[in-house]
Amino acid sequence: MAAPPLSAAPERWVSLETTAQGDVLRLAGHWRLSSLASIEAGLSALPAVRPLAGVDGAALASLDTAGALTLLRHLRRRGLDPAGVDYGSFADEHRRVVAVTLKRLPPAEARAPRRARNALTALGAWASELSVLLAGHLGFLGAVAAGLGASLLSPRRLRLRELAAQFRHTTLTALPVVSLVTFLIGVVFAYLLGQQAQRYGAGIFVVDGVALGIAREFSPIIVAVIVAGRSGAAFTAQLGTMRLTEETDAIRVLGLSPMDVLVLPRVLALVAGLPLLVFAGNVMGNLGAMAMTATNLGIPPPVYVERLHIALAPRHFIVGLVKAPVFALFIAVIGIRMGMSVPRDTRAIGISTTSTVVQGIVCVILLDAFFAVLFQELDI
Repeated sequence: MAAPPLSAAPERWVSLETTAQGDVLRLAGHWRLSSLASIEAGLSALPAVRPLAGVDGAALASLDTAGALTLLRHLRRRGLDPAGVDYGSFADEHRRVVAVTLKRLPPAEARAPRRARNALTALGAWASELSVLLAGHLGFLGAVAAGLGASLLSPRRLRLRELAAQFRHTTLTALPVVSLVTFLIGVVFAYLLGQQAQRYGAGIFVVDGVALGIAREFSPIIVAVIVAGRSGAAFTAQLGTMRLTEETDAIRVLGLSPMDVLVLPRVLALVAGLPLLVFAGNVMGNLGAMAMTATNLGIPPPVYVERLHIALAPRHFIVGLVKAPVFALFIAVIGIRMGMSVPRDTRAIGISTTSTVVQGIVCVILLDAFFAVLFQELDI
């Protein structure tokens, strides 16, 4: 004789009965869509200590496909194959509902056991992922170059209003933070360099070091890092959200090209705006250094400006401006491509935005190192 039910859910939908072969799932009541939440709560409240031997649906009052799907999923979670369970205790109409639902039930995913990676395997996986990422960026860079070439051949394709809006966002609104940061960098650089130069009575040469350092290295790389964290991340977040809400698909449905509408205005605005921000950084960095040398080293502003004209040859100034559009191009390509390829879920937008900032900063540093070696070899 069967033992009394081992446990019962808070509602009347389901209970477990212990038999010699295992637990039997007994169903009762109306297993319909309107009661689905209570049914799932009842199933979750059941203990899962013993294996499930079968299911008894003799007491079912009604059953629809939503209730049948919930039952079949629970059987699968308990280790049973829903197609191999005996539904003989069910009423004829209930068996037909179960049979229809079984035909639509997706197959169980066979999950291979996850193996712990050793250091060599992890390195290989990382290299493979990096190669795929770089190949994607390179392909997108080629698509951007083709789009720019098409715009030169047909200037009507260029959307001036969107270009102006992006220029305002990437350049004009970034000017205050760029000015503040480069001004403070000039102050700190002049202070630290002045502390060493004063020991040898060479305070005037602080102007040379500050002017060359800011024009060639500090201003381009610091401004590029700020833009990578600001505009690059904004590009990814904006375009990722548009992809999530299917706005990019709507643009294609309207017969427009996302390259013309979304990509090229952002790329051109950043390429045109970053040299201007670098120029502003040069000015503000030297103003900060001038303020520090005037108060700490006793070098008045007219003397600083006169020495600046002697120390800062035009080629040093041009070197920094040459770097800027290259930095801007790669920052824009990374930010836009990460936004255009983001998976369609909200969590992926945050992950892609963070990845854009990291990739942009690393790319700027690598490009700066490349330019440093190149200009050194060219004696510029």
